[in-house]
Amino acid sequence: MAIGRRNPRGPVRTRRSGNLRYTVDASVFINAFNPHEPGHAASLAILAAIQEGGDPVIVPTLLLPEMASAVARASHDGAGALEYATATAALPHLSLVALTSTTARQAAELAATHRLRGADAVYVMVARRYGTTLVSRDDEQRSRGSVVVVCQTPEEALSHRQTIERTRRSRVKKP
Repeated sequence: MAIGRRNPRGPVRTRRSGNLRYTVDASVFINAFNPHEPGHAASLAILAAIQEGGDPVIVPTLLLPEMASAVARASHDGAGALEYATATAALPHLSLVALTSTTARQAAELAATHRLRGADAVYVMVARRYGTTLVSRDDEQRSRGSVVVVCQTPEEALSHRQTIERTRRSRVKKP
């Protein structure tokens, strides 16, 4: 997919399973971790729905230090932060994508072209490369990244999943 283009039809489904595929920004994992943050329930709900649905989640390895850093700084619990990052990395449908010289150049091109922050560009690059929907709490990342990939808030992703489920159920009920 060329830079500057996105899938106008919405989130991409895998051909094999019919499941949706996601790239989930660290902002959603961190928000899901902290029950005192606004939007916590929706972040936790989308992560749970993705996990229950067995939907692939493809994220950059950058997710792990971002999560560990944010949780440790907020909670003053380095061991707990590392445990959360390690548990996330072990999720069965989560794939980590390493930042190589090639993917770093692709992210740099996205950052320069769309004025994305460096880390945001890495997530957008992964979403573009793997045809996933980027789910993020970061307004700027979603706004600037939406020129390249489908971007949704956790609330939008949940709503879209519910629509798909209703459609699937209605197809099954028809004789």
